[in-house]
Amino acid sequence: MKRIVYREWRIPPTQFWSILGILAAVVSMSTLAFGYMEHTGHWVSGMNNSVVWGTPHVFAVFLVIAASGALNIASIGTVFHKPIYKPLGRLSGLLAVAMLMGGLLVLVMDLGRPERLIVAMTSYNFSSIFAWNIFLYTGFMVIVIAYLWTMADRQGAPFNYSVGIIAFLWRLALTTGTGSIFGFLVSRQAYDAAVLAPMFVLLSFAYGLAIFMMVLLFSFGEDNRPIGPKILRRLKNLLGVFVAGVLYFVLIYHLTNLYGAKNDDFENWLLFNGGMHTFMFWIGWILIGGLLPLGIIYHPELSKERNWIMAACALVTLGGLAAMYVIIISSQAFPIQMFPGHTIIESSFFDGVNGQPGPYTPTIPEVLLGFGGVAVALIITVVGVRVLQFLPESLADDVIPIDEETLSEDAFAKPA
Repeated sequence: MKRIVYREWRIPPTQFWSILGILAAVVSMSTLAFGYMEHTGHWVSGMNNSVVWGTPHVFAVFLVIAASGALNIASIGTVFHKPIYKPLGRLSGLLAVAMLMGGLLVLVMDLGRPERLIVAMTSYNFSSIFAWNIFLYTGFMVIVIAYLWTMADRQGAPFNYSVGIIAFLWRLALTTGTGSIFGFLVSRQAYDAAVLAPMFVLLSFAYGLAIFMMVLLFSFGEDNRPIGPKILRRLKNLLGVFVAGVLYFVLIYHLTNLYGAKNDDFENWLLFNGGMHTFMFWIGWILIGGLLPLGIIYHPELSKERNWIMAACALVTLGGLAAMYVIIISSQAFPIQMFPGHTIIESSFFDGVNGQPGPYTPTIPEVLLGFGGVAVALIITVVGVRVLQFLPESLADDVIPIDEETLSEDAFAKPA
């Protein structure tokens, strides 16, 4: 086994600046969209009295939980002593910080009064999960930066394991806290479910790993750096386990709702009669984000092709956005039952409107604002790998560390 060497991303300068230019253009359009909504007012968005968290929150929450999941690779290598994942730890930490910053930026820009963020940072209501999340997000960023220092600096190496454990526990708390925002909202039928907290943890594993793999394959492919079949097989199999786990949690969540008669109207609406919401659930989340990627990952031939693995990761990512749309927007669109069994109470908030959803259509400014957060995360990543040594020079089979599990897999795949 050769020594792992880290090098900057050495693509041609014209290609590097072209990538940055495209991302900067997206950020510029996102800034204009924010300025438009800030100056005119949020009435120009698709949000209303029923749907108060719109498309920007879909992107923001997706980026936040994916940030936690991206760090999973570093945690497996450090906390669970899997040497094959350790060369990927630096990129894992960089992506975690980048996506968290992108997601938080979208959240701040979507507040309506972002200048009042200082109030949220100085006045805390500790009975609210939102107050706890401020500490979880900022603490996560500090801990991951310290974690990166232990990976890159010899003086920090002795603290790598202890900081890795803290980062592992902290990101579990962060994702659980994000899921609890929805799980503790008892006023919405689609929320008010404790299973949402652990489900968000598994969602983060799947979506963070999918994005990590796409960045890894793209960066290594553009720089002609080798990736051996062993590490690729481990990553795609791990992604398959996480995607299957997500589908399992979705099944349990909806079976639990169907068991209670009070949720029959919501389940029938979402699963069968919800129009775009039903489409986003079955086609976006289940088919594109679940079944199709699993078919590719476990196909005997397609699973060996990098382009197909990249396609599976892209499908998981698109399915993740659809999942966030269903969890955040569809759950708000269904009206609140003020008095179950009675439909005479109505209001401008669409409460008690006999199962009819409140109108919501995403607008261009909202979508641009969401893509701006994604572009910011990618800019941080691209500049980081270009300037600093985050990427291994090679992940060929004769370079990466081998653990007992890899040896047993090889023995099973190639019997003597």
